[in-house]
Amino acid sequence: MKINIYGMGYVGCVSAACLAQDGHEVTGIDVDPVKVNLINRKKSPIIEPGLAELIRKVVASGNLKASSNGAGPADVSIVCVGTPSNRNGSLQLEYIKRVAEQIGGCLKKMASYHVVNIRSTVLPGTVEDVIIPILEERSQKRAGKDFGVCMNPEFLREGTSIKDYYHPPFTVIGQIDKKSGDAVGKLYGTIENTAVLKTAIRVAEMVKYTCNTFHALKVTFANEIGNICKAVGVDSHELMDIFCQDTKLNISSYYLKPGFAFGGSCLPKDLRAVLYKAKMLDLDLPLLDAILKSNAHQIDTAYDLIKDTGKRAIGVLGLSFKPGTDDLRESPMVELVEKLIGKGYQVHIYDHEVSLAKLFGSNKRYIEQMIPHISTLLKPSIEEVVSDAELVLVGKSNQDIQQAVAKTNGSRVVLDLVRLFSTRPEKVVHYEGICW
Repeated sequence: MKINIYGMGYVGCVSAACLAQDGHEVTGIDVDPVKVNLINRKKSPIIEPGLAELIRKVVASGNLKASSNGAGPADVSIVCVGTPSNRNGSLQLEYIKRVAEQIGGCLKKMASYHVVNIRSTVLPGTVEDVIIPILEERSQKRAGKDFGVCMNPEFLREGTSIKDYYHPPFTVIGQIDKKSGDAVGKLYGTIENTAVLKTAIRVAEMVKYTCNTFHALKVTFANEIGNICKAVGVDSHELMDIFCQDTKLNISSYYLKPGFAFGGSCLPKDLRAVLYKAKMLDLDLPLLDAILKSNAHQIDTAYDLIKDTGKRAIGVLGLSFKPGTDDLRESPMVELVEKLIGKGYQVHIYDHEVSLAKLFGSNKRYIEQMIPHISTLLKPSIEEVVSDAELVLVGKSNQDIQQAVAKTNGSRVVLDLVRLFSTRPEKVVHYEGICW
């Protein structure tokens, strides 16, 4: 394929050299004549292990050249220009806007279906709300009909970028249409044993930010755990080596599902114990300290969503803190229900496990002594709760609840805290998730 790459910075240079090595005809485009001259003289404009040798080889082969005078005909344009931060944290988009204008002018002259592939890191909505309008205005063509657009984030680490290019964790392609996504997918045909994930453009934009935010979170988490370990005489590196060997819960997707607040007999209690110990040791752990505050905020978010609907009769499906248990200790659903009762809402509740517990379960004493006012709101059937509700609040996932919610008619609002469905059920007209 013939490829134009805009921006010969870190990502652009590595991508250009690797694509050229894979047999594509690549033109690297940059406004800086120094970078252009260095590449055309078979030298790397950036310091990166293995890149100088690779550029020397692919320029000598004729597969890579650089230009500062615009682009020639190509199948794909890859945008790798920088998006640095402004003082307030917002992104500078002037470079990517300028490139979009340039590509739009080229598109106007092209008869073939050309794909514009954004590799620069941009926030969700940038491609659709900023870049595509510029491309369409300059080209007088329509995205998805006359030309293609993709968002294809990179996951290259300085110092190991060539290895990362050929061994990525995955390849993410946000596509405006299948034709565009297939064209970009061909760029990575030599990369084996790596999942190619095609998705919506906004999802692909957000993936890079989510990854980097999580990386920053992990560094800070490890540092705060290390600080308290040092204070109590624990080898933090040995501890974290053990911690990371749990790939069932710790290093896994298990808890990484957006939804409602956490609760139960372990997580809140143990977190409070660690924070109390830190205070005794005069340690400041701002990240760990923020966890309970953020968790409480998620309960407030759910309440605000209910309040904004204007509905007063609430049917709650699920009260214990997770499916398959009758445990109500520190259940965030109990806290939310108590708030609703306090604000004068009419509340009815169905929870199969808790109803059994009310009769003979291990939580019977807790229900009778600690939350008797809530236990009186329990109903024996889902149908009774749903039929009396203006708003159905889903706090637990199981097959019975899923079937009942799928049958609700358009007169009821459904607020889902657990993601019962991967896609919105056809009959559930008024449906909202807490964070989706």
